This record gives sequence, C-alpha cells and structure tokens, in this order.
Amino acid sequence: MQYVDPNLPRDIFGWYSPSLGMDMPIVSYGYAGHPLLLYPTAAADFLENERFFLIKAIEKYIFEGRVRVYSVESINRHAWMDETLHPLEKARRQRLYSKYIEDEVVPHIKRVSGEHWRIATSGASFGAFHAANQFFRRPDLFDTLIAMSGFYDLEPGYTEGHMNDDVYFNNPVSFVSNLGGDALDLVRNHSQIHIITGRGAYEAPHRSEQLSNVLRQKGIDHNLDMWGFDVNHDWPWWRVMLDHYIGERLGW
Repeated sequence: MQYVDPNLPRDIFGWYSPSLGMDMPIVSYGYAGHPLLLYPTAAADFLENERFFLIKAIEKYIFEGRVRVYSVESINRHAWMDETLHPLEKARRQRLYSKYIEDEVVPHIKRVSGEHWRIATSGASFGAFHAANQFFRRPDLFDTLIAMSGFYDLEPGYTEGHMNDDVYFNNPVSFVSNLGGDALDLVRNHSQIHIITGRGAYEAPHRSEQLSNVLRQKGIDHNLDMWGFDVNHDWPWWRVMLDHYIGERLGW
C-alpha cells in the first residue's frame, strides 16, 4: 500500500543521538515552505503519521511548497509508558527527549529548511502534549502550535504525585503559569496557538480547556477550537483538523 504520492519528496534520515544514547530516525516530506515538526501518538514510531494518512491529508500543501514536514520518533515507550520505571526516571528521560529535540532536531531542520525559520509543531493525543511542551519551552525556536485532542498536564496520573525540575519544566500546565521575559513576549505577540479538540468518544475537552485557562490567565492570545460531539478521538478527525488549519487558518 502506498501511503503518500510516490512523487512526493520524501527523505528518511537519522543519527545516533548523544542526548538519548540511541539511534533516532526522522522523515521529511517536501522541498520548501514553513517547517512543521510532527509528533506521533502514544508510543508510536516516526512513520505513524504517514501510515495513518495524516501526511496524505496535507499532501497538496507540501507539493505547493507551503509546508515542509518533519516527523520524529517518540520515546514514550522508554519513558511515560514504561510501567517498570519510577516516575522521576520517566521525567528524566523526558528531559533528555526535549534536549534531543532542541539541540539536535531543530538544528537539523534549520540546516535543511533555513536558519531564518521558527518552526511550527503539531501532534495528536500524546503527540499534542509533546508539541505543546516543546513550543512553550522554546518559543525562540517555535512559532506555531497546532495541538489536536491533547492533554497538557502529567499530574497526577503520570507523575504519581512526584515533582522535581524534570517534571516541572516538561509539564506545560505547570511552567507556562510562570513564563516571563522574552519567552512570554514571543508567545504573546509573535506566535500562533491553536488548541483543537472534539467532544465525542474518547475525547477529553476539559484537558484543552485546562491549558486554555492557564493561557488566558497569562494574557496569552490563543484559539481554543471545540469541535462537535460527533468528533471522536481518532485519525479521520485529526486528518480533517490538520488539513483545515494548514489549508485555511495559518496564513502560510
């Protein structure tokens, strides 16, 4: 089965990550346009978004040179979803993953797409958590967030009541409340934030509302987009959401 047009520029790359101590692949789609870093869901791999036709949903914009997509591997199976680990070890591994994105993936994207870009980021479900975490941690590197059907607070379920810097600085609901200085200015005045959720089966719209409340209290303009009760937590809707935002809402 072909998941993308065979004529779509597609490049699989990767390297041994010194941050993580493991090989980490990445795939890119396109040749020009605004760079978009795309996370997989849950414990999935870097090709999940292709296999579930999320790339196909935005293929026309890739061909038009409006967006160039980079899809990365998740390490959730080695961190938050590994039940043999203590929560603080999971958080330590999350910190290393954030370091990998900031110190390794972003420089790679800038080498390929150009140094002048700040990068957009997106994902669905657990991928939305990672996208939001990265966006708010480093708004100097990221300018657009498209978070679909996500959650943004690891407490109390994943952290089991534990807290340290690794948890705090990788938990958007925690650290965004205390953003200040240049980071806050970038988020307030030079970024786009889109938090999208359905209200159907297996969705958790209160999670999106929770992040929206934090942003509102900080005076951060954002778009909380609540879709209908027929919109469930599944790929067909995420394909519609990403197509809608890249095609009509972002102005690229």
